[in-house]
Amino acid sequence: MIAGCSDPTIDTSSMPASVVSVEEVRNSLPAYKRDEFDQGLIIIATSTSFSGIDILNPNRMNAAEIAEAANAQMHGLTGDQVIQRADQILRERRSREREQSIRTLRRLEDKYAKAASDQQQLARFTIDSARYYIDVSPYGAPEPVIDLEVTNSTDQAISELLLRGVLTSSDRSVPWVDESFYYVVPGGIEPGETLKWSLAPNRFGPWGDAQIPGDAELAVTLEGLKGLDEQLLWDSPELTEHELSRLKRLQEVYGGVALSRVE
Repeated sequence: MIAGCSDPTIDTSSMPASVVSVEEVRNSLPAYKRDEFDQGLIIIATSTSFSGIDILNPNRMNAAEIAEAANAQMHGLTGDQVIQRADQILRERRSREREQSIRTLRRLEDKYAKAASDQQQLARFTIDSARYYIDVSPYGAPEPVIDLEVTNSTDQAISELLLRGVLTSSDRSVPWVDESFYYVVPGGIEPGETLKWSLAPNRFGPWGDAQIPGDAELAVTLEGLKGLDEQLLWDSPELTEHELSRLKRLQEVYGGVALSRVE
């Protein structure tokens, strides 16, 4: 309800002409339509001059402000026409919001699908075995070694591996080593090829800790691959928690409806 508009004791002689005009249109309506007219007036006003104002909180605007904002669009409309115009504005607004939500849904679905596809591609490159041990260098010094066997079942030749190694032992809750590292493959590894390497991590770093027991277990996971052009392959980012939550909400609203794709 517009504050002041329905009070017959108000002296309209001191009001702006637009307020008086709106009041006259309102009074011409049956009483049961006046609340709908008031809401329609607010919707019309907030659709332009006060764009972005929450129409559910009209107390932030007084009657004169609402009337001034709406009067320019009324152009002599009757009360019923004001209600119809407001209804049209709401339908158009909801349609725009729906289209925007569908575009967001499609974008998130595409991003989710691309990340899932890339993860499937990466999974085709496997770490078949990984072992850590301490060897002796040609100079007699202890030297950490990582033995790896990998298979490239992708359809791309690979020039570099991005890896993460975690070295643990049963008597220790914290890993001895939890470190990302990379390995540039000499000559690359072709599709369908299996190769074995013995890598020599820095013995002055965590891999060379003399306290690491001989029965420590090494787990190596693949974090990324580079092609022959040294560019990352299949590296589409996964959805964030916020994006996943938003995708779920949008799918609940629109996912079960047959929708044409919104460009």
